[in-house]
Amino acid sequence: MEKRLRIHPTIRQFARELRQPQTPAEATLWQHLRNRNLQYKFRRQHPIDFFIIDFYCAEAKLLIEIDGASHLEKEQQEYDQARTEYLEALEYKVIRFTNDDVRHNIHAVVTAILEEVESRINERKHPSS
Repeated sequence: MEKRLRIHPTIRQFARELRQPQTPAEATLWQHLRNRNLQYKFRRQHPIDFFIIDFYCAEAKLLIEIDGASHLEKEQQEYDQARTEYLEALEYKVIRFTNDDVRHNIHAVVTAILEEVESRINERKHPSS
């Protein structure tokens, strides 16, 4: 059985508050992910441990982050890398897209997400020996 981490109530409340208002890139991507538009359930601003993930697909254990310009700064990149390593140690997969990716090439972003979800689900159903 998969271990569920208890989310601190403060983190859970902060995640709820982040759902509105969304950034324009988050709103654009959410229109493609919501209501099982890709056949899989996604959540937005979902808490995992003490982090809040932009978008999450539980079935694939896939975390999707949309990065703005602040993520180009060295300190933020180091933080993002450490955060990714921590989450991947918990067996999640983190994929990142920039605001510009979402704004100017949404179909490629959605295709990449769908391919990653299906790949992860297939790996979990048929683990290699």
